[in-house]
Amino acid sequence: MCLKRLWPSIIWAVIILLLTGLPGNYFPEVVSFWEWLSPDKVVHLGIFGVQSFLMLIAQKQYLSRKSRYRITAIILTSAIIFAALTEIMQSYVFIRRDGNYFDFFADVAGVFIGLLAYNLLVKKKMANKNID
Repeated sequence: MCLKRLWPSIIWAVIILLLTGLPGNYFPEVVSFWEWLSPDKVVHLGIFGVQSFLMLIAQKQYLSRKSRYRITAIILTSAIIFAALTEIMQSYVFIRRDGNYFDFFADVAGVFIGLLAYNLLVKKKMANKNID
């Protein structure tokens, strides 16, 4: 992967760290599983969906299918580890923030939403190339 292609995802990762590091005394707290679709969880879905999408865009499309699968697995694993680290930092590093399992689950769901969006975009792009 070319570092130049990774810049958007690196900048977005910094934005995620800034957002997750903001003091959270005014953020609503989720106390039950049924409240997991609160606006806070939708934000988690969105920011980590964008993160994985940007990371996936950085991979070169002309790689072999086997290499793309391997790199995609590495990217998804990296995004999930990053999501876990943000929750850990909210628990132990950031002031007035608490890590939350439900936030982590929303982060992981967002990672896979980013993968879905990427796959839909790439398939559409490839279909358009075949038409031309």
